[in-house]
Amino acid sequence: MIARFTAPLALLALLMLTTTAGFAAVDVIGVYQGWTAYQTGSGATKVCYMASKPTKDEGKYTKRGEIYAMVTHRPGAKSFNVVSVHAGYRYKEGSTAEVSVGGNKFALFTHVETAWATDSADDKALVRTMRAGSKMIIRGRSWRDTATKDTYSLLGFTAAHQAINQACKAP
Repeated sequence: MIARFTAPLALLALLMLTTTAGFAAVDVIGVYQGWTAYQTGSGATKVCYMASKPTKDEGKYTKRGEIYAMVTHRPGAKSFNVVSVHAGYRYKEGSTAEVSVGGNKFALFTHVETAWATDSADDKALVRTMRAGSKMIIRGRSWRDTATKDTYSLLGFTAAHQAINQACKAP
């Protein structure tokens, strides 16, 4: 479980590094409507991921950081379809984030500013549901008890997912 939330944090740190520091560049595989597919590294360190920002974010807050949803493949770690949501605020301790796609709902556990599915089976089910949907709503609660509702378009999700599957040879 620790690896589930340390891996995305390490990925975000890696993405902040520049090629001038001698690290691998992050390459855009393609832009697919609301989703962009990326890859970085090679061999055992290769990572492919796709990300999107919400089309609408709601809540009674005065300041909020970056908001996005991601799906990540790390073939060197045999890790595929890891869904993560970055809220742009610190989640209320012990809270969950609720993801709704069509009539399907998923509860994600939260840690600091990010939420994840509890295991790879939930990740796989969530990705399958996202591929079939057109809109995703994520509801969360900040440490200040502010409720938020973020709406994402899933248009382009399937094409972006196919792109990272191909780039990282997902099973």
